[in-house]
Amino acid sequence: MSLFASSNSQSSTFKNVPSGLHLARCYRIVDLGTQKSEFEGKANFSRKVMICWEIHGDESVTTDKNEPMAIFKTYTLSLNDKAALRADLQSWRGRAFTQEELNRFDLKNVLGHWCMVNVIQKPVGDKVYSNVASLAPVPQVVKGSGLPEGHNKLDIFNIAEPDMKLFETFGKNIKFKIESSPEWKARMSTGFDDMETDLKDDESDIPF
Repeated sequence: MSLFASSNSQSSTFKNVPSGLHLARCYRIVDLGTQKSEFEGKANFSRKVMICWEIHGDESVTTDKNEPMAIFKTYTLSLNDKAALRADLQSWRGRAFTQEELNRFDLKNVLGHWCMVNVIQKPVGDKVYSNVASLAPVPQVVKGSGLPEGHNKLDIFNIAEPDMKLFETFGKNIKFKIESSPEWKARMSTGFDDMETDLKDDESDIPF
């Protein structure tokens, strides 16, 4: 399957993606492996995946290198009823998954596809972070006027078959998460079938 990594195109001077609805293209997916989290004092272990988009628009969403800003969201790798990944993908597609698609969906299908990303800014202590609040299909009027050319190379990082050149471009926090996962530690014998699903593009207006 496909996954995320930090973008080499991002400026050395950190800028938050502005709040609001932005045209965006999915360019990277990163398998983070199984990660530990805590809720109400209880430890929870779940497989995580990071999806990254490049933002297109005016100068407010470009870096000081005049390149598209980027934003990412980390998901639990699940398509169950309450999963955020399922909700966001269905909102992006503008259509619910069929049971067949839910049984076997390959995330690489979203790479290179466009959507509208709703960004909100959230203060945490003395810092402000930009978060992906929701996704939506690109309106027909926007498609009709022509989509811009994508900027970043399309990449997937899969722990089962790690691209080490891509891995070396990741920031230290992403590397640490991946390296701490049991899948990374046992990657020579770990399969990746549970992250795949077949999808047929039988409706032209559905992006994936």
